[in-house]
Amino acid sequence: MRCRGSGARARWPVVSGSRLSSVLPDLSPWRSSRDFRLLFFQGTVTFFGSFMAMIALPLQIKHLTDSPLAVGAMGAVELVPLLVCGLYGGALADAVDRRRLILLTEAGLGVLALVLLVNALLPQPLLWPLYVVAAGVSALTGLQRPALDSLMARIVPHDQLSAAAALNGLRYQFGAIAGPALAGVVVAYAGYAPAYCVTVVGFLVSVLLCTRLSPAPPVGDGARPSLRGIAEGARYAWSRPVLLGTYAVDLAAMFFAFPNAILPFLADELDAVWALGLMYAAGAVGSLVLGLTSGWVSRVRRHGLLVVCGAAVWGLAIAAAGWSSGIWLVLPCLAVAGAGDMLSGLGRATIWNQTIPEELRGRLAGIEVLSYSCGPQLGQVRAGTMAGWTGTRPAFWSGGLACVASVALLAALLPKLISYDADTDEDAALRRAAREADQAGPPPRQGAAAA
Repeated sequence: MRCRGSGARARWPVVSGSRLSSVLPDLSPWRSSRDFRLLFFQGTVTFFGSFMAMIALPLQIKHLTDSPLAVGAMGAVELVPLLVCGLYGGALADAVDRRRLILLTEAGLGVLALVLLVNALLPQPLLWPLYVVAAGVSALTGLQRPALDSLMARIVPHDQLSAAAALNGLRYQFGAIAGPALAGVVVAYAGYAPAYCVTVVGFLVSVLLCTRLSPAPPVGDGARPSLRGIAEGARYAWSRPVLLGTYAVDLAAMFFAFPNAILPFLADELDAVWALGLMYAAGAVGSLVLGLTSGWVSRVRRHGLLVVCGAAVWGLAIAAAGWSSGIWLVLPCLAVAGAGDMLSGLGRATIWNQTIPEELRGRLAGIEVLSYSCGPQLGQVRAGTMAGWTGTRPAFWSGGLACVASVALLAALLPKLISYDADTDEDAALRRAAREADQAGPPPRQGAAAA
């Protein structure tokens, strides 16, 4: 039945609204889950404050030492605690109340931010607390992230997990763009203490939001964290080619084509040092644009294809950045790379949440922390080493092409990743049935049914 009035004018709003709703982010998780809304706002505040500190901290080390080596040492200080605590945090997330773990680690991160603030207010700020805080933040992040990641599948309906991953990506990208941009201005005009003050306030708000989350006790007996439990999670991941493929593709993409370490050198070659901040932000902008137009992702069933195609787009865009001759060509390439990374990340997050058993989610999230953290760190080493041997541009395009080739090889070796279908995959079907059973509640007692 048509609306009254002119045919063209009456039909246009309907078609326009339909097209627009199919592109805009799917807000179903926000509407259906109170805990998701709390975590969305908590994450937005935390990411914004954290990125403020992430920019201010290395700048302060540079200010105190004027040494690139001292700034680079932060990466080494952060890596080991993240790896160790990421694995242990995964086992811990399967053994304790996840809400309590998130709350305690968030409070701990707030205390560390307060240490940075107090140190910045000293007449002569000290250097060693900056490294101690960097290691502590890395350790607490490793403990917390598996609990956060594994909680998502419990609080969001099974068919809304792709939409939840897209919304989570949006909150991260907001922090990744707004936090560094504001941090640079605040540090330049007001100093380090105000930047750290924003971080402290952000964690205070985040802790208050976390106190309102529903309890998330462990499934089953909640066995104590142990090496045996961690090994059980690793064996499960190894036995599932789809999961193995998500880890391997992400590692390959980051190892071969993570360019951040050599962006300053590319800016020098392009005579565009003024655009270095834009180069760092371009990937986040591309991810944000994809997130804001991610409504279609909720209708995708072949999430393995998203993982592979997104990683391939990332590699091709990084290669194109190496071939580009001007800054206004490089920036769009980096933005497209960010969009590809976001696309691959949406596929990975959906597969993990759709297929991993509840009792193993924490441990598998801990393994994911390893792939998430090791890839970029090793990629920085590869990019810097290759740039020293061959020059900056070859380090870009060779890494991008190696990324595409490795992703194609992994797709050929792990065909189940490409063929993954959320409607037919056995593990996804089991998890979907378990969620439906949980939502339906226990069966009625025999006497009550008879009555």
